Amino acid sequence: MTRLLQRFLGSGDALARLQDHAARLRRLQGALDGALPPQLKDQCQVANLKDGVLVVSARGGAAAVRLRQMLPSLVDHLTRAGHAVQSIKVKVGTPEQVEWRRPPAERHISADAKATLSAFADSLPADAPLRAALERLVRRGKD
Repeated sequence: MTRLLQRFLGSGDALARLQDHAARLRRLQGALDGALPPQLKDQCQVANLKDGVLVVSARGGAAAVRLRQMLPSLVDHLTRAGHAVQSIKVKVGTPEQVEWRRPPAERHISADAKATLSAFADSLPADAPLRAALERLVRRGKD
């Protein structure tokens, strides 16, 4: 399947140029990852390369500021690695949105109620679903 896809992508002039550009961006991403500190590797992504200007997208403002401080050394590193990069432009991307979840409800159970529920749970068969639920309620309940 990949050979057929490679043949298809290499068949047209425009598609071949697009494939070459994508491969160049992947190599640049690998070189950029090698130059960045570990905490920035997941925060920075190569976006494009045009006329010697590398566009890098940072996931937030803090990562963009740190990346801008490192620009001279990054350009030097990429040039020494054989990439035709004259300058780097940093764009700030939006951070990934985390789905909001309602915090779990706190269960306040008195010590007497916990003891009673535990005793009742112990009287049930070991494989009973009600026993597992009661034991979980006792464990998670706050005094």
